[in-house]
Amino acid sequence: MTPTEWRTAFALAAVFFMRMLGLFMVVPVLGRYVRHFEAATPLLIGLALGIYGATQAVLQIPFGRWSDRIGRKPVISAGLVVFIAGSLLCALAASAASIWGVVIGRAVQGAGAVSGTTLALAADLTRATERTKTMAVIGICIGAAFSVAFVVGPLLDAHFGLAGVFLASAVLGVAALVLLWACVPTPRVEDLDPVRATDTPEFAGNQFELWRLQMGVLFLHMALTASFVSIPVVLSQELSLAANRDFEIYLPVLLLSVVALGPALALARRPAWSARVFAGAILCLGLGELLLWLVPARVWPVGAALTLFFTGFNFLEASLPSQISRAAPAARKGAALGAYSTGQFIGMFVGGVSGGWIASHLGTRGVFAAVALLCLCWWVLAVRQPATRAPVATASA
Repeated sequence: MTPTEWRTAFALAAVFFMRMLGLFMVVPVLGRYVRHFEAATPLLIGLALGIYGATQAVLQIPFGRWSDRIGRKPVISAGLVVFIAGSLLCALAASAASIWGVVIGRAVQGAGAVSGTTLALAADLTRATERTKTMAVIGICIGAAFSVAFVVGPLLDAHFGLAGVFLASAVLGVAALVLLWACVPTPRVEDLDPVRATDTPEFAGNQFELWRLQMGVLFLHMALTASFVSIPVVLSQELSLAANRDFEIYLPVLLLSVVALGPALALARRPAWSARVFAGAILCLGLGELLLWLVPARVWPVGAALTLFFTGFNFLEASLPSQISRAAPAARKGAALGAYSTGQFIGMFVGGVSGGWIASHLGTRGVFAAVALLCLCWWVLAVRQPATRAPVATASA
C-alpha cells in the first residue's frame, strides 16, 4: 500500500473506531438500569440495546444509494450528525430515567446508517489489490472499539451516569466528523475502479460463501446484544459488583483476549489453518456462553467464561470484514459489504429483543444457554462447506 492508502485506511478506521466506541459503550452498562428506570423490563432493556440495529439495517441501502448520487463524504457526515442528535436525545432521556426515551434516542442514533457507505468510501480510495488490507485494518479497529468500550463505558457510567455515557458518544461523533473532513481524501470519479461483470463461474461459486459469512456476522451480533441483556445483571446482582468496579472484570478479561487475538489472526493467514481457526473461534464463543450458563456466581469462573467469549468475539469481529471483502468479486464488493453491515445491525436488533424476551421468561442465565445453542448452529453451518477457507488478511498482510 502507498503512504496515502495507509493514511486513508487508518483515518477511516479511526472514524469507525469512534463511532463504534460510542455505540458499544452503552452495551455493558444499560442492563444495570432495569431496576432504576420507571417501567423498565428486561424486554425493554433489550429493545433499547437492539433497536439501533433495526434502524441501521433498514437505512443502510438507502444511505448507500444516496451516496452513489451525491458522494460518500456528505452522506457519512449527515449520518454522523443524526448519530450525534440521537446520542443527545438518549442523554436527556437517561437524565429523566425514561426507558422509552432511551429507546427512541437509540432508534435515532441508528438512523445515521453509514457503515456500508464508509466501507464503500474505503473501497473507493484503495486499489483493488490493496483493498483487503484496508478492510482488515477497519475490522481490527472495530474489534478494538469493542474492547475499549467495555472498559471505558462502565467507568464513565460510574462517574457521570448513563447520561454521561451518551454525552461521550455525542462527543465521539463530533470527533469522527472532524476527522472525516480533515484527514480523509475525497475520491475523484476517474480514480474509481471500473465495474466488471459478475455473472461468472467464480461469482456463482462464491455466493454460498458470501451468504454464510454474512449470516455469521448476523449470528455474532445476535450473540453480543443478547448476552449483554444478562451479563451486567450477573455482575451487579450475582457478583454484587458496583458499577465503578466492572472494570475489575472487563479489563483483565479483555487484555487476555487481545493477547490471544494476534496469534490467532497470524495462524488464520495460513490457508491450511484458516477454516479451523474460524470454526474454533465460534466454538470459543459458544463455550464461553455455556460456562456463563453453568458456572457458579464467583468472580474467577465468570471471568474465565467471559475471557473465552471475548476471545472468540474479538477474532470474529476483526476477521469477518476482511473475509467478505476477499470472497466478493470486484464488482460486488460494495453490495457485499453493504449486506455485511445490514446483517450486523439486524443481528443487534434481533439479539437485543430476543435476549430481553428470554430473560423475562427463562431468567438471566437462560439467555446464555440460548446463545450457546445459537453458536452451535453457526458452527455447524461454518464447517459443513469450505466457505471459510479463504485466508484471513490482517493489517500486515
